[in-house]
Amino acid sequence: MPELPEVETTCRGIEPHLNNRTISRVTVRDARLRWPIPPELDDWTRDQRVLGVSRRSKYILIQLERGTLIVHLGMSGSLRVLLDDPTPGKHDHVDVELDNGVRLRYNDPRRFGAWLYTEAPLEQHELIAHLGPEPLTDDFSVDYLWAMSRKRKTKIKSFIMDARIVVGVGNIYANEALFLSGIYPHKLAGKITRAECERLVANIKQVLALAINQGGTTLRDFVGGDGKPGYFAQSLNVYGRSGELCRQCGTVIRELRTNNRSTCFCRSVRSGNVLLTLVVLF
Repeated sequence: MPELPEVETTCRGIEPHLNNRTISRVTVRDARLRWPIPPELDDWTRDQRVLGVSRRSKYILIQLERGTLIVHLGMSGSLRVLLDDPTPGKHDHVDVELDNGVRLRYNDPRRFGAWLYTEAPLEQHELIAHLGPEPLTDDFSVDYLWAMSRKRKTKIKSFIMDARIVVGVGNIYANEALFLSGIYPHKLAGKITRAECERLVANIKQVLALAINQGGTTLRDFVGGDGKPGYFAQSLNVYGRSGELCRQCGTVIRELRTNNRSTCFCRSVRSGNVLLTLVVLF
């Protein structure tokens, strides 16, 4: 599933091609996504100018003159910019055609994504209203996470993956941030120390920022490409490395399940003194 860095990189990839262009037409070939695409989407958006492209959590927000397109990539969705009009494939469900002939094409084999539209303030939308702070902003601070975690009996990994607490910390980056912070993933959130909280906030910010920067330097061309950021083969510390040796201590990396998600960790790395490791590995 695309995580925050992938979504952020997607926004940066498509924004230069959409900004200040006017939507000529929206073609929906298959409306059966996670939520049905409204049949009025073309009528609602036609002749509106694109004012900007941004991100809130994993939602791509295409701001128009009167409203906002809310796009979610789901588990398998991708966006690409096309300079011509090639024959759409089986999973090319949505085209947004611009006034200069360029089109934004949405591909989604599993159809778990979403294309919605609203003219109400975004912070009031049902998909946005409950979201916690963005992890790379000052709103996500040590004081905030410390206060939110007190007396919580949730496992710390599940806690930081809860979008009501902080958005965008998906499975990959939760594994990595906890490893770098020297925190056992199943430790209860209410039991982490202030020092652990400080390390965790710093490392969540670091792993996400580095992943975004990595995507920015290896981004495949969104014009005619496959619309997927080109940094999935990252050199990660623990995620996906169950049974391999820890790069810090040589201990075998173990795996357990957290809410049916894979959790990889090293029992020997508990010092929290590996904050800068990712700079070398990415």
